[in-house]
Amino acid sequence: MFGIPVPRYACVNREVPYQELDYFVEEDDFVEVHGNRFCKPLVEKPVNGDDHRIMIYYPSSAGGGMKELFRKVGNRSSEFHPEVRRVRREGSYIYEEFMPTGGTDVKVYTVGPEYAHAEARKSPVVDGVVMRNPDGKEVRYPVLLTPVEKQMAREVCIAFRQAVCGFDLLRCEGRSYVCDVNGWSFVKNSYKYYDDAACVLRKIFLDAKAPHLSSTIPPTLPWKVNEPVQPSEGLTRQGSGLIGTFGQSEELRSVIAIIRHGDRTPKQKVKFKVTEEKLLNLMLKYNGGRPRSETKLKSAVQLQDLLDATRALVPRTRPGRGSDSEAEDFEHAEKLRQVKAVLEEGGHFSGIYRKVQLKPLKWVMVPKSNGEGEEERPVEALMVLKYGGVLTHAGRKQAEELGRYFRNNIYPGEGTGLLRLHSTYRHDLKIYSSDEGRVQMSAAAFAKGLLDLEGQLTPILVSLVSKDSSMLDGLANASIEIKEAKARLNDVIISGSKTLHNSGSAEKPWMVDGAGLPPNASELLPKLVKLTKRVTEQVKLLAKDEDEELAETSSYDVIPPYDQAKALGKTNIDVDRIAAGLPCGSEGFLLMFARWRKLERDLYNERKDRYDITQIPDVYDSCKYDRLHNSHLNLEGLGELFEFAQLLADGVIPNEYGINPKQKLKIGSKIARRLLGKILIDLRNTREEALSVADLKSCEDHHSAVNKTGSDPKLNARSEDLRKSSFTSVKSTDQDDDEDKETKYRLDPKYANVRTPERHVRTRLYFTSESHIHSLMNVLRYCNLDESLHGEASLVCDNALDRLFKTKELDYMSYIVLRMFENTEVALEDPKKFRIEMTFSRGADLSPLEKNDKDAASWHQEHTVPIMGPERLQEVGSYLTWENMEKMIHPFAMPAEDFPPPSIPQGFSGYFSKSAAVLERLANLWPFHKYGNTNGK
Repeated sequence: MFGIPVPRYACVNREVPYQELDYFVEEDDFVEVHGNRFCKPLVEKPVNGDDHRIMIYYPSSAGGGMKELFRKVGNRSSEFHPEVRRVRREGSYIYEEFMPTGGTDVKVYTVGPEYAHAEARKSPVVDGVVMRNPDGKEVRYPVLLTPVEKQMAREVCIAFRQAVCGFDLLRCEGRSYVCDVNGWSFVKNSYKYYDDAACVLRKIFLDAKAPHLSSTIPPTLPWKVNEPVQPSEGLTRQGSGLIGTFGQSEELRSVIAIIRHGDRTPKQKVKFKVTEEKLLNLMLKYNGGRPRSETKLKSAVQLQDLLDATRALVPRTRPGRGSDSEAEDFEHAEKLRQVKAVLEEGGHFSGIYRKVQLKPLKWVMVPKSNGEGEEERPVEALMVLKYGGVLTHAGRKQAEELGRYFRNNIYPGEGTGLLRLHSTYRHDLKIYSSDEGRVQMSAAAFAKGLLDLEGQLTPILVSLVSKDSSMLDGLANASIEIKEAKARLNDVIISGSKTLHNSGSAEKPWMVDGAGLPPNASELLPKLVKLTKRVTEQVKLLAKDEDEELAETSSYDVIPPYDQAKALGKTNIDVDRIAAGLPCGSEGFLLMFARWRKLERDLYNERKDRYDITQIPDVYDSCKYDRLHNSHLNLEGLGELFEFAQLLADGVIPNEYGINPKQKLKIGSKIARRLLGKILIDLRNTREEALSVADLKSCEDHHSAVNKTGSDPKLNARSEDLRKSSFTSVKSTDQDDDEDKETKYRLDPKYANVRTPERHVRTRLYFTSESHIHSLMNVLRYCNLDESLHGEASLVCDNALDRLFKTKELDYMSYIVLRMFENTEVALEDPKKFRIEMTFSRGADLSPLEKNDKDAASWHQEHTVPIMGPERLQEVGSYLTWENMEKMIHPFAMPAEDFPPPSIPQGFSGYFSKSAAVLERLANLWPFHKYGNTNGK
């Protein structure tokens, strides 16, 4: 009837505890029941209805672990257990795939089939903390049901033959699902519910005994007709004040932020050819026995198999390196030893941090095992191990603190405004992340600070963060242009020439081709190589025979292995490792040496006497990481190396995305095209919604003025219908937008105990990597250079362009914020009805580490640095209208019609063709049938 997909589920029945069942299979990230696979995150519910302990198991890609849901105890409704990764086996359970609901549940209460009251609360799956009011009651707010949800309530009421009935709704991906029917249940603390129930009961009595009066008495309680309207909340603000003040008549309507991930470990790659039988057999085991197919190893089982094979292959003593063949054997053994060390670090395997690719290169024909003919078999393969790039404790702390900063400074209400909006369901929040683990965890940590949540990041990540790799990942669309820009940069720096075309001026240095490149870049390269070798030699001494000798020292006897999974929610350093003189985090000296040795070799090829300038950003990243996290190792020359690397990186990194403004615009528009399209959709939806609410309020004000002279029941009813239809239509309009299939919660404006129920703020947060931040910024500042916009001024003022040119690096947690304000005093058709404010932050700032004061000592001790505050991108007093913003960005954004239609959530199959019939079958299981029809008694 509604076309709603049915969530898949499976039941595992055990006659005795811990009974082994041949139809039940459990792997690291999924369970299979009768061949039906349920991937984590998944929900485990006891078959026994009296057992309320429901478990949610999380995938290793989100850090793993389990959250236990239970009936409220004090202020807790759930607990997270990071070490639990296996499902229960002591009883019978139902398995379902987890449904993300944006961190909110909906409770619905019927009084007969024609009435349903709904309240929303914070879901226990987020942080398990129960929000309570001063009276100790759980905080809930009435919300409006959609027409489909109202029909669901009617059919639940009829199917279960329960007039007074309560049930739970989950809203997921724009659809609603009934997850629990409680039977006789009613609202504990709501004037609205009891007022409405009185009206419903009155109508039932009148229909039965005085039907001639039923249609003439107004559907409002007599003592409620002339009740005074509550005054509006004084929460209007002019914004941050960064670009001037525009009067008290402005209301914040939307916040859109694009944020880079937090501080991370250096990204690493090991690449070498293997011929060992154990590794080739492992490749065949996981690629289905296909000799020419590559294999990707990411799961815990796969990586454990690889670790077992590598341990057997690593020689116990290092070979000599006299001849060329001995040197090759030595190099091969060192890489195997590095693979072993990478796989052994961290305490738990997690595909979000490590992945291995085995690609066959050579084959031979060998006799089949059954002696019938021949078959192909690989004899050589390329192994590629990628690891690192993990969000550090500093990165988690930075993201959480930035979330708190947004909560206290970006929204009105002096710090409490956002939480007030969010708790009363007037804050429409959606958080997106790319597929990279460091980006996802940055988003989760930010959400924790923004919404004042508690506990570990894994449940927050799964509940509140949506992955969208197509919008926030990858450089494939501009790979050719980026390759050309890097090749051109390499030629210019290596040759030391000034052959770049100068299209700028002294007044606008950012318009110069290759802007930011140091004039003596070619002279700095030999110094960079020399200092890199100097640091590498020191780390080599620290790493000498680490796997054999350091394992016997007291340090490793006392210090347990670094547990990366347990560290996901921590924002403090491992002081024991630091005190023991070990590297920060999970990296040992062996891996630290492998990192620096690779940088040294990749930066300068001695045999070919050739520099590779694309390695400069990696050298800079390693310097920055060790300077912040491993300063206690006292590596000589690291500070000087950092200065040279930073000087070169400041010129190289921005120019990798285009060596002149027009090329930057071209590359930026290709990388950020989808993101730009989504931002325009966000702004457009905000504008349409605000106009709808403003039009509604205007109508209500008019009706209110009319009613002062005489109350017309029909007019009152029409006004109420208009209010409800408007609030629900906003939701249905957004649902119909293929590009914006997001769960919406609407506060019911009646009895909500909120003075401005129409006040509503839309927040969209996009967490991504450096490439998308640079690309988006390049489009914003250079969009006017496009031929279609000839003669238009830049969206970014000259003063901000100069500051951006001098900033160069958009470091960890850098961000761009667009805020839309509505002027509530001007006409709906006025072009200045909506104003957009643009700000940016260059993110983490390393300069405080240079100072010799208490703050610097504190930053060093905590292994973190502050995040810089926002800076304006517009002139003070300037007014950027929505129409001008759309005109300037539209040529580079993906059109709304090109966004794919909403897809059915993974794990859902089939549809309710006749939902009432389905409910009738479910109702047959209802216990009241044993005692006859109670009909709500």
